[in-house]
Amino acid sequence: MPSFDVVSEVDMHELTNAVDQANREVGTRFDFKGTDATYELVGHEVTLLGEANFQLGQMLDIFRIKLSRRGVDVDCMDVQQAEQSGLKVKQKVLIKEGLDSESAKKVIKLIKDKKFKVQAQIQQEQVRVTGKKRDELQAVMAMLKAESLGFPLQYKNFRD
Repeated sequence: MPSFDVVSEVDMHELTNAVDQANREVGTRFDFKGTDATYELVGHEVTLLGEANFQLGQMLDIFRIKLSRRGVDVDCMDVQQAEQSGLKVKQKVLIKEGLDSESAKKVIKLIKDKKFKVQAQIQQEQVRVTGKKRDELQAVMAMLKAESLGFPLQYKNFRD
C-alpha cells in the first residue's frame, strides 16, 4: 500500500550557516558598531546577546531573514522572553524539531476531519499516512501544505 511520513525536521547545517551569516551581518552593520551583539548556537537553542531590547528585536528580524533565505521554515522558532543579566539583555530562541504527541494528534485530526480515505498513525516523532490510492495521499499532502499549523512539516518516504 502506498504511504508517506509527515515529519518536522530542521537542517542543522543550514541553521549553523544562518547563525554565522547573522553574526557577520551584526558585526558589519553601522547601528551595531561598538556593541557586543552576538548569536550563539548550542544544540537546538540560539541565544541572542545584546545591550538593549531594541537591539534584540532587530537581531531577531535579521535571524528570521537569514533562516528564510537558507530555506529553513521560520515556524520552527520558539522565541522566549528576553531577560536582563547585568548590562546585557539575553533572549533564547528554541528550534522545534520533531512532532510531539499534541502536534501529531492535530495532524491526524485534520486528516480525519476532511474525510480522506487514508489511515494515519503516530510513530515516534512522525505520522505515517497510508492509503489505497496515490492520488488520495497527494491530496492529503496538498491539504496539509495549505493549512497553517504553526510548525513546519516535511513529507518523506513516499512509497508506491
